[in-house]
Amino acid sequence: MSGIKAVFFDIYGTLAGFDPPREDIQMRAAEKLGFILTKDGIDAGYHIADQFLTRQNSSKPVRTLNADERRTFFSKYEQLVLKGAGHSVELDVAEKVWKEVSKQQYRLTLFPDVIGGLSRLRERDLIVAVISNMNQTGELLCDDMNLTGHVDFAVTSGETGFEKPDSRIFEVALSKAGVLAEEAVFIGDQLDSDIRGAQNAGMHPILMDRYGGHPDYETYPRAVDMDTAVALIAR
Repeated sequence: MSGIKAVFFDIYGTLAGFDPPREDIQMRAAEKLGFILTKDGIDAGYHIADQFLTRQNSSKPVRTLNADERRTFFSKYEQLVLKGAGHSVELDVAEKVWKEVSKQQYRLTLFPDVIGGLSRLRERDLIVAVISNMNQTGELLCDDMNLTGHVDFAVTSGETGFEKPDSRIFEVALSKAGVLAEEAVFIGDQLDSDIRGAQNAGMHPILMDRYGGHPDYETYPRAVDMDTAVALIAR
C-alpha cells in the first residue's frame, strides 16, 4: 500500500481477546443451565450476536442504556449466541445464562503477536493508533491493555461520544494523527462496525480474521494475524 502514513486498529478480536477465551467462558456458563455447547457452535453464535451488538451501537450505544435496557439487550445477545450454537431458548432462560457468563472471571489481554507487529509498523515511521468502542478514555485504555509506548494514542467512544461505524469517531482519530483518510489504514474484525465504518470514512480497511470466520472474504484485504496484516501494509 503506497502513501500510507497511519495505521489504526480495533481492540477486541484484533489486538486482544479474552483470557480465558470467551468460548470457554460461555461453555462453562451454559453447562450450569444444562446446555452442552461446542466451540464451533459458540463461534457461530457469537458471529450472529456481534452483528446484533453493532446494530445496537449504531442506533443507541450500549454504554448509554439504562439498567433495564442493558439487561434486555444482553439477554437477547445471549439468546442469539445460544441459537447460533443450536439451542433456541426463551429470553428468560437466556438471561439466566448471561448472568452465569457475567459471574465468570476473565480479562482482556493482547494476542502474542501484537507488540512485535506494532513495533514493525512504527519502525516504518508510521503513526500507529487505536480506535475503539470502549467506554473509557484512550489513555486509560492504553494503560489497561499495556499498549502505552507501543501505540501513539487511542480514540474511544467513551471520549468522543461516537461509536463505530459512525464516521465521526474515525474522523476524530484522523484529525489527531494529522493525516488524510486516504493516507490511513484501519484494521478490525467486524464487517459492520470496523470495515464498513472505515470504508465510509474513506480509509483503507483490512479485515482481521483471526478465528477464520470469513475465509471467502474478498471485498478488502484479509489478514489472519499481525504478520499478514503488516505484510499487506508493506507491499
